[in-house]
Amino acid sequence: MPLNFGHLEIFHAVAEAGSVSRAAERLMVSQPGVSKQLKQLEESLQTVLVDRLPRGIRLTAAGEALADYARRIFSLAGEAERVMGEMAGLRRGRLAVAATTTIGVYLLPPILVRYRRAYPGVEMRMEVQPTGSIQRIMKMGRIDVGLAESVVEDEAIESRVFMRDRLFPIAPPGHRLAKKGEISAEELCAEPFVVREVGSGGRSLVEEALGARGLGVEVAMSLGSTEAIKHAVMEGVGVAIVSGLAIAADVRIGRLARLKVKDLVVERPWYVLTPRGAHVSAAARAFIEMVGGLGRVEGRKRAR
Repeated sequence: MPLNFGHLEIFHAVAEAGSVSRAAERLMVSQPGVSKQLKQLEESLQTVLVDRLPRGIRLTAAGEALADYARRIFSLAGEAERVMGEMAGLRRGRLAVAATTTIGVYLLPPILVRYRRAYPGVEMRMEVQPTGSIQRIMKMGRIDVGLAESVVEDEAIESRVFMRDRLFPIAPPGHRLAKKGEISAEELCAEPFVVREVGSGGRSLVEEALGARGLGVEVAMSLGSTEAIKHAVMEGVGVAIVSGLAIAADVRIGRLARLKVKDLVVERPWYVLTPRGAHVSAAARAFIEMVGGLGRVEGRKRAR
C-alpha cells in the first residue's frame, strides 16, 4: 500500500514532539485524531512505529528508521518551498535569452547590466542567433525568451512587438550630402550604397521603402554585418541605411553623419518571442517587462 503523506506528516510531528498530545497541539488537531491517523499508518505499513508509554511515546526500531526518512523528506519539502518562493521573488532562478544581431549587439547590453543589478541571484545566459535559429532552439526548450527583428510565423511561438526600430541614412561626416542639411530620397539614391547581404531582413526593408517611391540604388558593396557597413561608409565607399541604435555612438563622436531625408522614413517592428501556451517564469517576465519598458522610452523619444 502506498505511503500516505498525510499520515507521515502526523508521525513526523509525533516523533519530533515526543508525545501525541504535543504533536496535536503543534498541528492544531485533536489528540484522538492524531492517535487514529498514527494507528492507520502502522496498519498500512504492518508494523509498530511507537510504543505508547504512560508519559509520551518511544519510537521502535522501525519508527526510528521511518522518522529519519520523514525528517529528510520534510526538510527537502521545506527547502523546495523556500527555493520556489525565492524564484517567484527573483532571488534565484535561470534565464536564457537569444537575440538577433542588431538587438543583441546594440540594444541588450545595457539591459543585461540593469537586469543583473536588479536580480543578482538569477543566472543569465544570452546568445546572438539569426531568427531561424532562435525559432529552432526555442522549440527545443533551450531558451526562455527570444528577441527578433522579424515576426516568426509558428504556431508554437508567440510573437509580440516590443518596440519599433528607426533606420537612418548615413554618410562620412565630410560627405557633400551631410553638409546640405535636408535632402530628398532621390538625391540619396543617386549615391552608391553599401548594403547588407541578399536575404537580410534589413536590406529587404530598405528596398521595399525605396521601391514604394519608385527608387532603386546602385550597390557598391554588400556586407554581412552592420559593423562592416559602418566602417565601409566611414572609408567613403558609399552611403547606407542602418539602425539608429547601431550608429548612435558613432554619430555622437563624429565618425558618421546621419543624413536628414525629408521624404523617407524607414521603420521596422522588433518582436519578443515566447513559447506559446508555456509557463513564463518570473525571471523571464521581469526581463520582458524591462525590454518592453525600453521600447516605451524609445517610442516617447521619437514622438518628441
